[in-house]
Amino acid sequence: MTTDEHDYIPALRFARLTRLYDPVLRLTMREATIKQVLVAQMHVMAGQRVLDLGCGTGTLMLRIKATQPGAQMVGTDGDPNVLAIARDKAAAAGVELQFDEGMVFALPYPDDSFDRVVTSLVLHHLTRRNKDRALQEAYRVLRPGGELHIADFGKPHDPLMLTVSWVVRWFEETRDIIQGQLPAMMNLAGFCEVLESARFRTALGTVSLYSARKAR
Repeated sequence: MTTDEHDYIPALRFARLTRLYDPVLRLTMREATIKQVLVAQMHVMAGQRVLDLGCGTGTLMLRIKATQPGAQMVGTDGDPNVLAIARDKAAAAGVELQFDEGMVFALPYPDDSFDRVVTSLVLHHLTRRNKDRALQEAYRVLRPGGELHIADFGKPHDPLMLTVSWVVRWFEETRDIIQGQLPAMMNLAGFCEVLESARFRTALGTVSLYSARKAR
């Protein structure tokens, strides 16, 4: 997680807990199901360049690469420890993935350089200002006609998820997206065809999938 002063807080808030990130995510967030649907909606094709914002331990990148081996996968994250885990996982799987250290709201890539940008369970860690900056950066690095795909907390869609969401909002910067503001934020960043495509119940609240396009 980051603040406006660019301070960085590791996954699960403490560096010593980083290696627990994958099992915690599997237990609480229905990770496999959500990422399977997210990858399917991306429709990545051979030869396309795909950027994973806040790639974490590389689980999503590995899944995309397995689905479309001909895609070029690039991931960026601000935590060098989590990137070390991601590189080890890619090496163990025998696949070539590019991992770069950097903040999602200040990307080290040129304009119009990716066909797809994806981010999963990252935006809720950011302040409102840095959410806006991250979406603007995603728009900048996408090629005209390129697509943004997001999995993150969404507006609770039933009473149980509403109750659970009260817990999460006190520990993260989730208030704005739990209120359903993310589509409007995507529009404000310049995206068109913004769509909430799916909702999932999780132990921490509703997770929504979104898609959007950069105009040609």
